[in-house]
Amino acid sequence: MKKFLGSLLINSVVMGVVLSLEVMGVAAKGTPTSAMVEENQKTNKEEQNAQISSRRKLSDVNPTDWAFQALQSLVERYGCIIGYPNNTYRGNRVITRYEFAAGLNACLERVNQLIATEAADMVNKEDLAMLQRLQGEFSVEMAALREHINSLMAHTGKLKTEQFSTTTKLQGDVITAVSDVLSGNTYNSDNTTFAARTRIKLLTSFTGKDTLFTRLEANNILGPNISTREGSFSFSGEDGNTDIALGTLYYQFPANKNTQVTVMGNAGAADYFANTVNLFDRDGGVVPLSLFGTGNPIYHHMNGAGLGITHQFGGKLDLSLGYLANSSNNPSNGNGLFNGGYGALTQLTLKPSNRLTFGLTYINAYNQELATGSNRANLRTFLGEFVQNATNNPNDSSVPISSNSYGIQASHKLNDKVLLGGWVGYTTARNLSTKGGLIDRGDIDIWNCAVTFGLLDLGKKGNLAGIIMGIEPKVTKSNISQISEDNDTSLHLEAFYEYQVTDNIAITPGVIWLTAPDHNSNNDNILMGILRTNFSF
Repeated sequence: MKKFLGSLLINSVVMGVVLSLEVMGVAAKGTPTSAMVEENQKTNKEEQNAQISSRRKLSDVNPTDWAFQALQSLVERYGCIIGYPNNTYRGNRVITRYEFAAGLNACLERVNQLIATEAADMVNKEDLAMLQRLQGEFSVEMAALREHINSLMAHTGKLKTEQFSTTTKLQGDVITAVSDVLSGNTYNSDNTTFAARTRIKLLTSFTGKDTLFTRLEANNILGPNISTREGSFSFSGEDGNTDIALGTLYYQFPANKNTQVTVMGNAGAADYFANTVNLFDRDGGVVPLSLFGTGNPIYHHMNGAGLGITHQFGGKLDLSLGYLANSSNNPSNGNGLFNGGYGALTQLTLKPSNRLTFGLTYINAYNQELATGSNRANLRTFLGEFVQNATNNPNDSSVPISSNSYGIQASHKLNDKVLLGGWVGYTTARNLSTKGGLIDRGDIDIWNCAVTFGLLDLGKKGNLAGIIMGIEPKVTKSNISQISEDNDTSLHLEAFYEYQVTDNIAITPGVIWLTAPDHNSNNDNILMGILRTNFSF
């Protein structure tokens, strides 16, 4: 009896995990445990089949078999099958010998529990004898499962020692870009360039519902040198510096089931908490090629550190509120979280259906610019350069600017393959200083618009072809004598095709065509060619 009980104890400890994790389906599909089980099953399949075939022919256990009926009676007396959702043995159905072995192990474990709790008198000798007979009959299957669990534990140990972190996922991407100005000989981009951007992303979760996002990056990709901010690349850097630096840093968590809070510590942007309603916007890593194509330029009034909140009113309406300061870390006069440049956003996002989305946006900003469009449309830089030339002082360029921007965005998935979208943006900007009488105080009006068209899975699943047609920010009215209106109209035409070579490699050839660059018909039309490759991991 002691020898048999010792056997029960050993088997129940080793095999109990198999019952709950592998055979009875408790482990969630797609977890590392289930993946390792599947891998190990494939590795040991031939060996296990050979072992079993040497003893007996592998076959199912039928409800009429003595073993089936014996185990069923043990289940009813001791309640030892707990792996199935309804806590039953699933009636009179045919089961595999491995299922049977796992069920037998459950009963062994249950009997062992009764013995350990000094309730051995509840187990009669007939049942012990029946268990011993069943254990002998299915010894090969139980031995195979025992070997399997040992291998599984070895894999688990290896995973624990080699895993990056229990709370953090490591992701990253590398972008290489070959670009050139193919036509437009009056400009300064006559050479073909090759450059790269590298990003390392750490996604950390402490509760399973929150995300601490940390991004390190180096970028020596420069935008085209064409004397206007039109056609700027969505993936270029600012100075071509290859030093690794902290990029975006934010912490996002749910305040409740309908409210999401995003605290941005560095390089925050509007699209981290508000829906830009542009189906092409993918964080500058992939499509589109131009900065203008990522969405309504008024969103560029938001950058830096601050707070964003989005609240859902049912499934049809979202309200987003945000405040970002672009010099929050600078304690000097005219900077900081509340005294320097900032952008404050309010947006309503309407979703009448799963395919149709509208965005209504208002942004109040101080010392912020649109980053795209004509030179005049970026008022602070334009007036700053005017003051520098007038005073011959390169350090005298700070002209305070305030602005109010209004945007309407829309996107529509016509079907599973065709995307249609667009936006209209209006900005009124005012200079708040005359710089000692060098410039007039006044206002300018700036408009921009675009239509986007996309084809999903063109040629291969995961591919995307896109066309962007629009007018980058243009000054349509000015009462500042030092700045005139943009009398001509430049058209932005962009086409790209993102081809998924693999799940981790994408190649995107494309062109950007600008007519009358800087909204000046005296300038040659510009055609730029870009070949971008994205490696993600």
